[in-house]
Amino acid sequence: MTVKVLVVEDEEPLAIMLRYNLEAEGFEVDVAENGDEAELKVSEYTPDLIVLDWMLPGVSGIELCRRFRISKSLRSVPIIMLTAKGEEADRVRGLSTGADDYVVKPFSVPEFIARIRAVLRRTSPERIADVLCVRDVTLNRETHQVSRNGREVRLGPTEYRLLEFFMQSPGRVFSREQLLNGVWGRDVYVDERTVDVHVGRLRKALTRGSEPSHIRTVRGAGYAFGG
Repeated sequence: MTVKVLVVEDEEPLAIMLRYNLEAEGFEVDVAENGDEAELKVSEYTPDLIVLDWMLPGVSGIELCRRFRISKSLRSVPIIMLTAKGEEADRVRGLSTGADDYVVKPFSVPEFIARIRAVLRRTSPERIADVLCVRDVTLNRETHQVSRNGREVRLGPTEYRLLEFFMQSPGRVFSREQLLNGVWGRDVYVDERTVDVHVGRLRKALTRGSEPSHIRTVRGAGYAFGG
């Protein structure tokens, strides 16, 4: 599953450069020019990582970071502060507000990418791991192979993405809308009943004989995998 990065940056040339380099590294990138736009975007979806400029028009990056950290849906999302403020007191303030890392402008793009990967390894290792394992199910992102108890499981492209999405957060209950946004994307119109069809296909592909199903239907809420 592609790592979704929200870049909150009002300097257009820098925002374009960050988008270009992050997308070249395989990240999915969304850009907000100010705090209000950023808050609107995170109300629609939860990014995997936020790159947040300190000096924004209107709501400052520090205030935005504080708001994100008290939000139930965003408190665990890693945040990298991006700023021209390089003094020790500013770094301490940024980190104490809840930022996971602090990058001072101007910066080296390769180092910046390395910092993003380091933060993700520390905070969300399942987002960048090559192999995901939940109970007796293994998914290899490099080969796109799935197995259960050593038995190869053949999946269609949608069922594969659905399983990958589930395995990144074992035990978590996802609504049909969350599954639609996470697997099909926010810009694709798909009826919620389509989710039920593909969950059913995934459940059937993963289960043989007397094997228990790892996909749990939560009445009135959605679906969960493992956990």
